Amino acid sequence: MRIKICGITTARDAVMAESLGADAIGVVVCSNSPRNVTLAGARKIFTALRPVTEKILVTNTPSYSRLGIIMAQRPDAVQLTHPFAFGGQPPVKIIRTVAPGMERLPGDCDAVVIDASRGTGMPFDRAFAARVMQEAGMPVFLAGGLSPENVGDAIQAVLPSGVDVSSGVEKSPGIKDREKVRAFIRRCREG
Repeated sequence: MRIKICGITTARDAVMAESLGADAIGVVVCSNSPRNVTLAGARKIFTALRPVTEKILVTNTPSYSRLGIIMAQRPDAVQLTHPFAFGGQPPVKIIRTVAPGMERLPGDCDAVVIDASRGTGMPFDRAFAARVMQEAGMPVFLAGGLSPENVGDAIQAVLPSGVDVSSGVEKSPGIKDREKVRAFIRRCREG
């Protein structure tokens, strides 16, 4: 079970999540999110991490030029909400966000994350999650309303490749709570 702690805004929180067992750190850039960080801030956060921790830039930008700048930062992966089309192989792994209402799942990516919440804490749709698990043919990450209290049940119900949490382990938007992160990771590893 891979665990991504997303919406990280400080190097301190990134190192804390990594030390507690997170496999990946997500930093939101070029977005209107309260967790948005500048590209320089994202570089500072990623520099503080060990090489084995996956570094993911998350964006909802619809701009190809901004996407190019984001990919030029050379994270391990870029997580997209906008349905960009690529003319060739992108220089980094691509994670596509999928949500209820999508008729077809994307095939031009390395993984998908089920996430209609986008950091708001709105619970994921179990029926949609089941459909994605059947149809995806690639790693599927589950997000949306996850917390230390419910992540174990969500994992058992959906059986994703990994989970992705942001607001469910926070004191306030962008500020992670050490005990919530610890409890979340522990419950993921117990299952």
